[in-house]
Amino acid sequence: MGRHRKPPAPARGPTPRARRALAAGLTGASALIATALTLTVEPAAPPAPDRAPATAPEPRAAR
Repeated sequence: MGRHRKPPAPARGPTPRARRALAAGLTGASALIATALTLTVEPAAPPAPDRAPATAPEPRAAR
């Protein structure tokens, strides 16, 4: 009779290190895409007339 081999181990899920690497990669990619979209895509319509224009607040004088 032939020898029997040990059955292959069942596949396990990703390790915590792999999960962290994936999460970091996805976070970085989404930040890069958001930045690119912000710099390249123009709004479809002008801002609403009832809203103040988006400007930086004026600096306060030192007392």
